Amino acid sequence: MQEKFIELALKEEQLQEQLNQVRNELKTVMTELKEGTYIQDPATLTVYKIVKPKGTYTHFRDIDYVRTSIEGETKGTLSKKEAEQQGFILRG
Repeated sequence: MQEKFIELALKEEQLQEQLNQVRNELKTVMTELKEGTYIQDPATLTVYKIVKPKGTYTHFRDIDYVRTSIEGETKGTLSKKEAEQQGFILRG
């Protein structure tokens, strides 16, 4: 059990480092795009909007995004109506 703990702890630390790198890179890109920018994923037609976050459970970010729901989700954090009002075409 102790060996498994060490294995998992090391893996978790590596993943956390990777996650932090991705978050930093994402923050840089979102900052350049600016708050209020809408982006659509051409493959899934999911729409993202860069927003000032209200907060998160683990830490507060200076910039974040909301998005329309992905297939299988009941609701996204960006309403489909708002995305459609911005001229995006969404799936059912």
